This record gives sequence, structure tokens and C-alpha cells, in this order.
Amino acid sequence: MTLPTPPAKRPARRRAAVPKAPEPSAPVFAPLKTERLTLRPFRPGDAAGLHRLINDFDIARMLELVSYPYDRALADEWIAASIRGLADGTACHLAIVGDEDSKEVLVGAVGIVVDRAARTGRLGYWVGRKYWGHGVASEAAKRLTSWSFANLDVDRIAASVATDNPASAAVLRRIGFRQVGESEQVFASRGTAVPIWRFEATRDDVFGPAETEKTEPGGAKPLLLVAACALVDVDGRVLLARRPEGKKMAGLWEFPGGKLNPGETPEEALIRELKEELDIDVAAACLAPFAFASHAYDGFHLLMPLFLCRRWQGTPKPKEKQTLAWVSARRLGDYEMPAADKPLIPLLRDFL
Repeated sequence: MTLPTPPAKRPARRRAAVPKAPEPSAPVFAPLKTERLTLRPFRPGDAAGLHRLINDFDIARMLELVSYPYDRALADEWIAASIRGLADGTACHLAIVGDEDSKEVLVGAVGIVVDRAARTGRLGYWVGRKYWGHGVASEAAKRLTSWSFANLDVDRIAASVATDNPASAAVLRRIGFRQVGESEQVFASRGTAVPIWRFEATRDDVFGPAETEKTEPGGAKPLLLVAACALVDVDGRVLLARRPEGKKMAGLWEFPGGKLNPGETPEEALIRELKEELDIDVAAACLAPFAFASHAYDGFHLLMPLFLCRRWQGTPKPKEKQTLAWVSARRLGDYEMPAADKPLIPLLRDFL
């Protein structure tokens, strides 16, 4: 499996007289939990354990950029680079750790490198030989992939696997990746080009497509009615909410709101949803109809009236693990939104 890493070769020239720069401290990052594992940032103290696990030809031969033998100093350099990448948002390399006899044990690594301009990521992972065959790679890779779509600005995640590594290919298929092609890549430990399978996944592959409704008689798409609200503050900023991990279309930004319950008007639905989602109180008289979206998804047709609201009681708080952002009108287009919401942005921007 390809784990994106800093170059595996040490710089050819070093000046002994120049003192070594201090190692960067690990940025604040809430560890990701799974049923058995914790994914956390690497620390300088992990270097010995990292070297012990990865300095194994059967592991190094499956990683494009890892040389063999793997010099002990490379572990220090790689960890320092991983801390910098996490701090500047270009990469998220995490240690996979478990618990043995009430002690934390390093199991392997999982990481994603981000191309912000292309809104893509590149996933990689490996685990120590002792932990092969226990589902560790699947558990860790699934958790980071899910977290990445919900929290990083990516719409697609790619990965590649040597064709003589069917176990890693099975991991990717198991967590929702699709094989999209074949090519070759030079592997440092083997010193030659190796055939690889290329994979990719979108958020729909991981979380499932947008919600579907029961098909109407005759095969017509059912109509789903959703009410949304653009909350506008005194500075003319609009509140957007980012769908949290685990929900369909996780990671996309949207206007607060939701489905209408049977018998509800759009205004009644919004009053209820804004209380449930944001813990604010809104009066029907403060909801002004503004525009509507009509969009055909695969399993249903969405009709979404958008209301404007400038007055409410309380301070908006994320009650459903969503991320909130107050966004100026001119920057609304910078936030990736569901297809149904996008046509509303220029209308709202021009109005505000």
C-alpha cells in the first residue's frame, strides 16, 4: 500500500557545525477513536517503535517511498515532517495505536495528503507484521477516510496498491473504494517499477448517496420537501452548517433546516429545526420567503424553499455535531455545498 511520506532518502550533505533545529511540537488534534484503536498524531518518542515496525522488507516492499534497510534517523525525520504537515494542513499522518496489558502500543500508520486546489486526498496505510490479519488496516483506513470527507476540503480520495498486495486491495474495496485503473510505480525498496492498481472513493461511496424516498407509482421520482433558512447577522454574514461525519453528504456546507414532517408548513418545520439544530427561537413573522431550489437527485426530486431570517432569540450553537461558520456574502461560493444549494448562492449574494 502506498503511504504518502516525505522522501525516504536522507539529504546527501550535512554540516556538522550547524546545530540541529528543534523538533516541532505536535499541533492540537483530537485523536480519532475506533472500536479497538486510537489514531493520533505522531510524537518524537514514537521514532524507535516506528523504526522497529517499518524496518521489515515485507512491509517496506509494499510502500512506494520507503527504502530498505530503513535507517533509524529516517524515523525521526519522518515524524518531524508529519507534525509539520498536520500543522499546515497539507497532510494528516497518524499513528495507529492499540492497548496491550493497559499500555499503549504502536501498531502502524495511516495518512492522507491533501491537494487543496484539486480538492483531492491521497490515502495510505501500513501495519506491523504482528498485526496482519486482524482487520486493523480496514478499521484505521475506514475511520480516517470517513473523518477526512467530513472535515477536510476533499471531494475525492485516491489510493494505490501493488498488484502483488491483494490484501491491501481488499481493504480498500471493503471500505468503499473503487478500482479505476492500472499503472506502474517505482518502489524505493525494490529499485524497480512495480505494477499497481489505482483506487478512488467519493463521499457517496463512503457514506452512501443522498437520501432516497419510496418510488411513486409508475416509477416517478418522489418529491422531497425540505425547508432551509439563511440566518443573516448584523454584519450581513450568513450562517452555514457543515454536515458532520456519519451523515449523507458529510463535509458539505448547507443552510440550516430540514424535512417537513407530515402536516407541517415550511415555517413550522424551520422553527422546529432551528431549535433542534441550533438551539435558537424563531418566530414565523421573522421568516421571509426568498427563493427556492428544485433539484433532481438519483432517487428523488428535491424542492427546497429558502427563507431569510434576521431576528432570533439565543446564540446559534451546534447541537448535532455540525460545524458552524458565519460567512460574508462574497465568500459564500468558497464553501462546497450540495448541488441543490449552489444555485441559491448568486441570488443571495446579489441580494445581500
